[in-house]
Amino acid sequence: MKRFFGFVTKEFYHIFRDVRTILILFGMPIAQILIFGYVITNEIKDVNIAVLDHSKDEVTREITDKLLSSGYFILNKKLETNDQIQEEFEKGDIREVIIFGDNFARKLQKEKAADVQIITDASDANTANLVRNYTQAIINDYVKEKNATILQPARLVPEIRMLFNPELKGTYMYVPGTMAMILMLISAMMTSITIAREKEMGTMEVLLVSPLRPAQIILGKVAPYVMLSFANAVSIIVLGYFVFGVPVQGSLVLLLAESLLFITLALSLGILISTVSTGQQMAMFISMFALMLPTILLSGFIFPIENMPEILQWLTLIMPPRWFITIIKNIMVKGTGLLFVWKETLILVGITLVFIVLSVRNFKIRLE
Repeated sequence: MKRFFGFVTKEFYHIFRDVRTILILFGMPIAQILIFGYVITNEIKDVNIAVLDHSKDEVTREITDKLLSSGYFILNKKLETNDQIQEEFEKGDIREVIIFGDNFARKLQKEKAADVQIITDASDANTANLVRNYTQAIINDYVKEKNATILQPARLVPEIRMLFNPELKGTYMYVPGTMAMILMLISAMMTSITIAREKEMGTMEVLLVSPLRPAQIILGKVAPYVMLSFANAVSIIVLGYFVFGVPVQGSLVLLLAESLLFITLALSLGILISTVSTGQQMAMFISMFALMLPTILLSGFIFPIENMPEILQWLTLIMPPRWFITIIKNIMVKGTGLLFVWKETLILVGITLVFIVLSVRNFKIRLE
C-alpha cells in the first residue's frame, strides 16, 4: 500500500509539473463555464430595432419608450416610409421593425383596437421568435395598464407562472450542461492520454515489471484525476452560484455524490479509450470525437431531445451526459432528492460498470 501511495504522489508531481496539463485541467473549465454562461444564451438583450410611426401621437411614443426602457431593445433608426424597411433589413443593422398605423391612439380609445405590425428578420428563426414575443408582451402590457380603469366585456385571462426559473435565465440550462461536458472531457480525455502516453513512450512495460499490480497502476494513474475533476466540479458549482446566480435548491451532498459518480464513469471511459489507442493522438481524437460532439448535440444540453428524429432519441439513451444533466437540473434547480433521480443514478452506475468490465477485459498486461 505504501508503494501505491508513493506512485499516486509521483503522478501528482508529474501533473503539476506540466503547465499544459494544469491549463487544461483548471483553465479550460473556468473559460468554458464563463463563455457558455455569458456568450451562449437564449435571452435577448440590446436588440437593434427600427420604428415606423404613421400616427406620431402620445400613445405610440409611450409604447416606444416602454420598449426602449425595457433593456431588451435599442432604437437604431426611425423610418419615414414603408420603402425603407427592406433596405434596412438588407443592411443587417436591425432585427425588427415596428409599424404603428394611422390614428393609433384614437382607434385604441374608441374602437379598442389599433394597427401595429411587427416585422422581424427571420434569417435566425429562434432569435426572430424571441424578439417578436418580447415585443408583443411589452405592447400588450402597456395596453393592459392603459385600459385598467376602463370597463370591458368579460374575458378569460390566463395566469402564467414560470416554475423553478421565473426570470427565464439561460444560465439555468447552460451551467448544468457545461458541467457535464467539462467533467466528461477532462476526466475521460486526460485519463486516456496519460495511459496512452505511457504505452507510446514504452514506460508502461517498466511499470508492469514493477512490484505494483496492473490494477494498482491503473488506479494510481486515475486517482489524481478523480481528485482534480472533483475539484473542477466544486469550482463549477461555486461559479454557477456566485457569478450566474444558479442556486443549489437540493442537497449539496447528493449533488457532489452524483458528480463523483459521473467522474468515475468518465474516468472508466477514459481507461477504455486508452486500451484501444496506440498513442496520445489517437486517444485524443477518439476522446474528442466520441465525447464532445455527442455531449453537445445528443444530451439535451442545447437542443431539446423531443425535437430530434426518433432514431436519435433512441441514441441519446446511451449518452451518459443526458442522465447527468437531468440529475443536476433536478437537484440544483428543482430541489428534488434521490427519490426523483434514482432511475438516472442507476443508469449511470450501470454504464460505469459496463465501461469498467470492458476496460479490464481489453487491458493487456503484455504490450504487443
